[in-house]
Amino acid sequence: MAMSPRKRAQVSRGVQYGIMLLIVVVLLVVADWELILSQFLDTEILLDLMPEIFTTALKNTLLYTAAAFTFGLIVGLLLALMRLSSVGPYRWLATGVIEFFRGVPALVVFIAFQFGLPIAFGVVMPGGILGTVTVALGLVGAAYMAETIRAGIQAVPKGQMEAARSLGMSHSRAMISIVVPQAFRIVLPPLTNELILLTKDSSLVYLLGLSAASAELTKFGRDALNETVNMTPLIGVAFCYLLITVPLSIAVRRMEARAEKAR
Repeated sequence: MAMSPRKRAQVSRGVQYGIMLLIVVVLLVVADWELILSQFLDTEILLDLMPEIFTTALKNTLLYTAAAFTFGLIVGLLLALMRLSSVGPYRWLATGVIEFFRGVPALVVFIAFQFGLPIAFGVVMPGGILGTVTVALGLVGAAYMAETIRAGIQAVPKGQMEAARSLGMSHSRAMISIVVPQAFRIVLPPLTNELILLTKDSSLVYLLGLSAASAELTKFGRDALNETVNMTPLIGVAFCYLLITVPLSIAVRRMEARAEKAR
């Protein structure tokens, strides 16, 4: 007798699980675990990375990310409001800025602010590396956050604005007091995703040349890799990134699930 679609699906899954289990067993048997552990999880090298990997590298990564996200969120909100403005030049300017920084690689923006402006115009960003990262990475993030915030504002029912105007509020006050807070509740999950992306993009800072005190995780890991000729420092750096991104990813999923239940 021919199997039913449900039975065929069960058999197919069983075969796939069996193949996967066989591959894992083969890898466990043939792998040179002594070499793998010595090259990727050398405990002595991991201990030598302490505590600087947390007190310097991880701290600087968090600092760069937080500064860029804060700056980007403020600029992104401003750009979103300009995109929705009834004044044409505001819309054109905001559109130009958004499309430019969305289309240009973040590394090019970093180089422009760190080296291009001082060479071409003699302009040096205040705050050193932190100032450069805040503005350069913040502008890249702002371009994406602006579109997210704009979509959130447009998702707020128009009746909210109409009700606020009927109570005597001006358009600006109604937008700031009524519409924008509701929009942020809608776009909080995608904004958290943007925070995760900024955390990873902050790794590009190491190409600008950092001192030991200003090194973030990628710079720290590369210097340790050159010194030890071992992959263990990069594994430690990857673990530190996961300490940041995994909790944020879990928070995003919970917010999305809560929003889905509220619908």
